Amino acid sequence: MAAKKKEVALQMNISSQELWEEMLCLKGLIVVDAFQAWCGPCKTVVDLFRKIRNEVGSHLLHFAVAEVDSIDALAEYRGKSEPVFLFYAEGELVATVRGLNAPLLQKTILEQLAVERKITEHGGEHVEVINH
Repeated sequence: MAAKKKEVALQMNISSQELWEEMLCLKGLIVVDAFQAWCGPCKTVVDLFRKIRNEVGSHLLHFAVAEVDSIDALAEYRGKSEPVFLFYAEGELVATVRGLNAPLLQKTILEQLAVERKITEHGGEHVEVINH
């Protein structure tokens, strides 16, 4: 009987400043669902993230959920009631999407991933982009 393939978690769970700093060292684009304990991470985007991962299959694309109450670097997002998605590359914030807007979220992921691929292949620097 064949062994069942172990499913790899789609999103990393970041619950401390130490884990946050480790995550920022990852190569590629990191999409972070920044949430507060009282409302939890946005569950409706998991299917979107899975769909994008399946379509692009990139080793340069990572997803994470991060509790803002336990991470000093995310203090400015505490007390907000709307979902916030933060995009990091090489430890730098490169984009932000506020609110749950699936088309905008998908567009931003694909655009930022294209930038990351270009920088990886041809060099260049990341630039912080617009906050949506």
